[in-house]
Amino acid sequence: MANGEVLPLVMCGDPVLRRPAETLGPEDLATPAIRRLIAQMKATMEAAPGVGLAAPQVGVPVRLAVVQDGPERWGQESTEDLVARGRVPLPFTVVANPVLTYLDAGGEAAFYEGCLSVPGLTGVVRRHLGVRVEALDEHGQMFSRQYTGWPARILQHEADHLAGVLYLDRVEVRSLSTVDNYRDYLARFNAQELAELLGYQV
Repeated sequence: MANGEVLPLVMCGDPVLRRPAETLGPEDLATPAIRRLIAQMKATMEAAPGVGLAAPQVGVPVRLAVVQDGPERWGQESTEDLVARGRVPLPFTVVANPVLTYLDAGGEAAFYEGCLSVPGLTGVVRRHLGVRVEALDEHGQMFSRQYTGWPARILQHEADHLAGVLYLDRVEVRSLSTVDNYRDYLARFNAQELAELLGYQV
């Protein structure tokens, strides 16, 4: 895929982030406009840097997202933290019109997450540990895959964007923090310790 230009990110408060996005047909994914948009979204996600980006976050109200995660994005996270979060490499993936089904045996977990459209803040969000995603890929072909751990969280976050939902709608309000204060004061605690420290239920 050719490199795309980096697009400006849409910030919280822009109505495009609050409206359900429009469905794409398989034929749409073959058009030069959508091919270019995918390349631009990939470049924008990498430049941010982020692990996922939905089209509404660059002002395009269509049900399209890109995701990718790997060691280059893990920073200083300890092995213990990576294991606790189920953070494993997620290859670059395009999802159009994703439909998510939660895996019954997966359970849920509450971890801090953030959003490129809500800069400077982070908060605890409870998400399902496992999901099945049915979507169109970048070639307009339907696929069905299971994701667990952090990849499942990323897919849920991006699917929310396509429905006009921000993580702020799901956040444990007492956990909200600036990114700097999270790093300085909170990152060393596990989920149970954070809940006791900040006064909410896990």
